Amino acid sequence: MNFKRDILVLTQRDLMDSGCFDFKAAIEVIEKTLVDFSKGRIIFPDKVSVVFNESTQDRINCLPGGLIDEKIYGMKWVSVFPENPYLKNLPNLSAVILLSELENGFPVAFMEGTLCSNMRTASMSAIGAKYLANPNPQTIGFIGTGEQAKSHFLAMKNVFPSIRICKISANSEASEELFIAQMKKFHPDVEFTAYHENYKDAATDADIIVTAISGQEPILKAAWIKKGAFYCHVAGYEDEFKVAQKADKIVCDDWNVVKHRTQTISRMYKQGLLKDEDIHANLYEIVTGHKPGRENADEFIYYNGVGLSYIDVALATWMYKKAKAKGCGQVITMQDKSMFD
Repeated sequence: MNFKRDILVLTQRDLMDSGCFDFKAAIEVIEKTLVDFSKGRIIFPDKVSVVFNESTQDRINCLPGGLIDEKIYGMKWVSVFPENPYLKNLPNLSAVILLSELENGFPVAFMEGTLCSNMRTASMSAIGAKYLANPNPQTIGFIGTGEQAKSHFLAMKNVFPSIRICKISANSEASEELFIAQMKKFHPDVEFTAYHENYKDAATDADIIVTAISGQEPILKAAWIKKGAFYCHVAGYEDEFKVAQKADKIVCDDWNVVKHRTQTISRMYKQGLLKDEDIHANLYEIVTGHKPGRENADEFIYYNGVGLSYIDVALATWMYKKAKAKGCGQVITMQDKSMFD
């Protein structure tokens, strides 16, 4: 009997070197996966999440998912410790991904997962904006300037080259300066302005608003949001209830997942302030045309994504295949003979 089992181990540098930091390709992969989900070609089990601190929402999640046509099943193991950036100067998110093939059930890849996770979140938001924002937006406003904000800027700019003004606001001037320095290298055509902790000015008059903060407080106010804006809610409790109440449409990556979490609209649902019928659509319904996206220029549309495991697995599978084709990573033999030999 052949006991030999190899697994490809991929670091973030391996993934970067093989060309995986590509938002255009990631968005294409994810849109196709949303269509596959609508066709019943996706395995989407419940996740397992353990919260270690209710006030800070320190947590570790196990997120499984499968691709029937690709014959791949995988899992993202991700920790989110929101206070890391403020208290320890560390990223708030870290992740690894394991992929197994479904011919024999063997693991084929073990890979760094933060790149995939950040790109997935931002790409899903950009797909939401593609269908829900007004065409040719000029101005994007960010509250928060960390890794997710940067990923969202690159993904949004990929979908909307028309963006010419980027307004940012954070509780750290150093973080704002780093955001501008790094993003200017990618898009020198954009005018960046930092408003420090003046969140109002960053959001006011923005065609697209993104809140990407680690804290749990309602910073974004409804009065700051102009008619026709698209709001992308990335993290947890970051906007006042009036923001959702002002929206003409609320769209989620998956409402059945969102409503059991701690997002703003999740809290509203648990308090009886929001009902299932108040949610216009899940994103896959918009992408497949089963429900309308933006229907007029004046609509204010609220998008809330929390992350879907099968999207992570699909994007990780694309990355794994790309890296393997480029010869990146390290092949490790996990077993070569029976333990009894």
